[in-house]
Amino acid sequence: MTSAFSAFAFARRRFASAAGTRAATGATRGQVTAGFVAKSAVVCGVAGVAISAALPEDFDFGLGALAPKYVYVRYYHFCAQAFSLIENGMHAPHFDWEHRAWNKTFDHASIRRGYQVYREICAACHSMSLVSWRTLVGVSHTEEEAKAMAAEYEYEDGPDDTGAMFMRPGKLSDRLPDAYPNEEAARAANGGAYPPDLSCIVKARHGEEDYVFALLLGYSDPPPGMSLREGLHFNRYFPGGAISMARALYDEVVEYEDGTPNNASQLAKDVTTFLSWASSPEHDERKKMGMRSIAISTLLLLLSVWYKRFKWAGIKTRQIVYKPPKVLKHSCLKHFPQIFFASRFARFELPT
Repeated sequence: MTSAFSAFAFARRRFASAAGTRAATGATRGQVTAGFVAKSAVVCGVAGVAISAALPEDFDFGLGALAPKYVYVRYYHFCAQAFSLIENGMHAPHFDWEHRAWNKTFDHASIRRGYQVYREICAACHSMSLVSWRTLVGVSHTEEEAKAMAAEYEYEDGPDDTGAMFMRPGKLSDRLPDAYPNEEAARAANGGAYPPDLSCIVKARHGEEDYVFALLLGYSDPPPGMSLREGLHFNRYFPGGAISMARALYDEVVEYEDGTPNNASQLAKDVTTFLSWASSPEHDERKKMGMRSIAISTLLLLLSVWYKRFKWAGIKTRQIVYKPPKVLKHSCLKHFPQIFFASRFARFELPT
């Protein structure tokens, strides 16, 4: 009976000890989980801002054919795809554009030269109806230069007091002038082909800057067995291989103001940079804002870690010390051992 009672008491003590351990462990795990979630949220936020600046906007995250129709793989040089040259055109090679780096901005001198190439060559057929003169201020030209360039063109305005329309010199709020008054006039002047607007041409083409640069320099004689009708030209990077636009960039066709070598490759690089900026004019500010966000998030992370350590340091480093109570100087307490043993083996008697 005594053995059974002792075993039962031992089991109760073990159960109570285990329950207390589980309760303490559960509380600790809860604290660890909450702290881990908080720290992970901050780290993921900082990493998300950093990755968003470097990751391509049209990256499909490995989904491939499961990706949405409007999502493309920007780094297509990592992918192997079977296609027909005549139907899809050759994939443009990848070029190391400086502004693609997460911590780099556009080359504004190249943007200025690219606008010069567009103005002297491309503007004869292509329009940029979404770009205003004022967007050039502080990017590639000064305000006085932009006003002078805008004033060279006349824009229809009105009506005046008599209800008639009139022509006036351009101002900063006007858009860049159109090459043709309407689409029909553009097709009639280009053998039925419509020159696309170049305002967002870089973002509108698969391969972006790589495709535009390769297209401008991709002209050559057609391969044997391929015939082109009159007015078409062979370009290996254009879908179908036959393009209505003739080659426009040659060596020394544009004389740069700053004395930069004006070979065909340099002209193509500068005008592609200008068109890339026109497609994403917020590019530089977006990256600057991303850098500021990373810096502020890092500072907040460090402050949060310091504040957490400051608040919890006293709790985590405290020691629980048992201080026994002081023994009172009483006559009964002096004879407590004798009283205790006497009560167990003899009749209890108070000491005299």
